[in-house]
Amino acid sequence: MRRKVLDVAEAAFQARGYHASSLGDLMAAAGVSGGALHHHFPTKKALALAVIDERVAAAVEETWIAPVRQAVSAREGVRQVFDAVAAELERQGFVRGCPLNNLAHELSLADPEFRNALAGVFSAWRQAIADKIRADQREGREQGTDPEHFAVFAVAAYSGAMSMAKTAQDAGPLRDCVAALERSASLAASSQGEPVARRRRRVLRRHGAT
Repeated sequence: MRRKVLDVAEAAFQARGYHASSLGDLMAAAGVSGGALHHHFPTKKALALAVIDERVAAAVEETWIAPVRQAVSAREGVRQVFDAVAAELERQGFVRGCPLNNLAHELSLADPEFRNALAGVFSAWRQAIADKIRADQREGREQGTDPEHFAVFAVAAYSGAMSMAKTAQDAGPLRDCVAALERSASLAASSQGEPVARRRRRVLRRHGAT
């Protein structure tokens, strides 16, 4: 019964939002009484926190953290996730957005417990990507990459692309990110063996500096 209530709440919060989903609607959809629901979740807030901790965090783990950890490199892992999510959105024909993003937009200013729970999921997501960059660096790759900055960029790019895709109901922004990631990977690979001084002179020339 607890799992069924979480299933219904997760779907409702993503489709309609937390504030637009009443406890009465959730009870009716789950087919449970008020007493049964409150036995597991004393308040609507407790239910939402459980959705964040158990469902949203698990979705980020499955969609992002595990694939990045298993990839041959951080950049390849990030690219594969963008590609896989875009393909799934194109297959299903609609975009509901990133579950974490959706709740973050709605709840981050509503309550500090919501904000802390959501921030914890974002933190674990960024940490997994940064750790993968560090693993790449131990193998001689990504020597000029700041792990934390790359992780923030990857998460922010995905979050923004998903918001744009949701608004347009089109996976195009994610495809554009894949193309950009592939270009940046090529540039990183081409400059891997370039001496730092030469690369610095090239960058200065590009910006008109002497």
